[in-house]
Amino acid sequence: MDGRNDDLSRTGVLDLMDSFIQRMLEIRRILLSVSVSALILAPLATGLSIFLLTHPKFYDLLQNEHEFGTILGILLGVIISISVVWIATGVRQYVMLKSWDQKYDEYLKQKDEIDKRIASDYGLEQD
Repeated sequence: MDGRNDDLSRTGVLDLMDSFIQRMLEIRRILLSVSVSALILAPLATGLSIFLLTHPKFYDLLQNEHEFGTILGILLGVIISISVVWIATGVRQYVMLKSWDQKYDEYLKQKDEIDKRIASDYGLEQD
């Protein structure tokens, strides 16, 4: 009876680890969408800000509306800075997730090979 409890607890631990890995895959998908949005929205915000800063009428606005123009210029500078950081973060996150995905695929291959070897060694049926 004690041997059966050991088998059940080992199976429970393996099932727990598999469910943990599945949850990590779900989180990875969310992080991937965040990194893709960073790679799309940040350049868009940067491009729009640069367009406004280089537009000739923008300088007229800055000269005619002193306080508003100053605040607008500062805000556009902040948007460009944040967008550059967001782009770098998105690229870094995407590379990290791609690496994790490759390692997980390697883990699945090794797990399947070990399961097959154990099944063939002990004459068990594969699920």
